[in-house]
Amino acid sequence: MFITDDVKYIGVDDHKIDLFEGQYIVPEGMSYNSYVIMDEKIAVLDTVDWDFREEWLNNLKAVLNGKKPDYLVVHHMECDHSSVIGDFVKEYPDATVVSSNAAFNMMKNIYGATFEPKKQVVKDGDILELGKHSLQFVTAPNVHWPEVIFSYDKTDKILFSADAFGKFGALDFDDPEGWACEARRYYFGIVGKFGVNVQAALKKVSAFDIKTICSLHGPILNDDISYYVNLYDTWSKYEPEEKGVTIAYSSVYGNTKEAVLFLEEELKKRNVEVSVFDLARDDQAEAVEDAFKLDRLVLATTTYNGGIFPCMKTFIDHLLDHNYQNRTISFIENGMWAPQAMKHMKALTDTLKNITYTANNVTIKGATNDLVKENLSKLADELKELN
Repeated sequence: MFITDDVKYIGVDDHKIDLFEGQYIVPEGMSYNSYVIMDEKIAVLDTVDWDFREEWLNNLKAVLNGKKPDYLVVHHMECDHSSVIGDFVKEYPDATVVSSNAAFNMMKNIYGATFEPKKQVVKDGDILELGKHSLQFVTAPNVHWPEVIFSYDKTDKILFSADAFGKFGALDFDDPEGWACEARRYYFGIVGKFGVNVQAALKKVSAFDIKTICSLHGPILNDDISYYVNLYDTWSKYEPEEKGVTIAYSSVYGNTKEAVLFLEEELKKRNVEVSVFDLARDDQAEAVEDAFKLDRLVLATTTYNGGIFPCMKTFIDHLLDHNYQNRTISFIENGMWAPQAMKHMKALTDTLKNITYTANNVTIKGATNDLVKENLSKLADELKELN
């Protein structure tokens, strides 16, 4: 794949993977992206996952067409991008490895080598001259690992952004929902905890005239760069992207589910966007995604062992782990003889930043009766007023 006349794509698609990082469902696979800049000096940008080393090395050889690379630039040391560094060095021993000092420390732990004398440590503002092209480096610690660097090709105005701006899905999958949906789930699952660090990185790259973004996962972005950057700015500030209500629930015998479905219909009658997730059955990463996308959240669960039903506890832990904030939360609890879930949910969400609570919350003692439905309608009215 030609990105520009001099910049080539040599990455791979993984359709064997079922769980990314051992937890995120990826039905459309993943891409592990890698690039080559062909110039007076040739730079290879990142490797791929170990299972695809032969395919990647063949892709590289095809692009090189008998030439030898001068540099391997390592932007990120996560295993799906760094596993073939050792093979690359064996194949091309004269090439210099370029990365951050923190990345070289990781390489020493993995490969037992310092790569001296073929080692070049870079930091903020350093420039690697290739001929017509030059790469300016930007440190981006904790986006989402501490060793991460970006690089900017001044000639073709390309930002090589490591995992930032990444997306779930192989490149041969044409996502009908567009970039944002799976990029959002990727962001809040993989990067979302580090909003402050993302903001710092965005500030650094704001000085660049970026025409193309080449991430280590997902498609090459080159149509409307401001769209992607603005979304990343919104996400990393933990601001709601849209107005609407996410309802996340668990239900044992169906009564809490009945209440949730009633509330969903009441909200739809009031023209409020609503997204509903059964936390025991649906992908919780999708629920987390929509909780961050929308500005209001309803947590509905049964009392269990005097506390919260396990899948709801797991979901709230995900919100805590990813710095959920700047939202309005409502509660629905069910407990036939001693409702306790609301108290425990609020104790957990009280630790989050800038959370407000609705005045109307609903307690169910078994069935979703007329009184419960009346209270759910009041909750729907309040949630509508917040629109």
